Amino acid sequence: VLSALCGRFAGGPVGLSTLAVAVGEEVETVETMIEPYLVREGFLLRTPRGRAAAPAAWTHLGLAPPEGPEGVAPMLGRF
Repeated sequence: VLSALCGRFAGGPVGLSTLAVAVGEEVETVETMIEPYLVREGFLLRTPRGRAAAPAAWTHLGLAPPEGPEGVAPMLGRF
């Protein structure tokens, strides 16, 4: 899920159903099994516009997070 979120969707935000299709899982599986763990570990953010990768997700994957004007991923700065 993190690889898809960071790689395919530039960290998000992305809708739950779109993310589930991208990783080949049912929406319910992502929402009830995967997402709670990733949120608890600080890798995933639930936003009004969808799921987004937290800076810790990028670090975990060995990637540099995209930087916006205030050190925030560009897509997250729109809220």
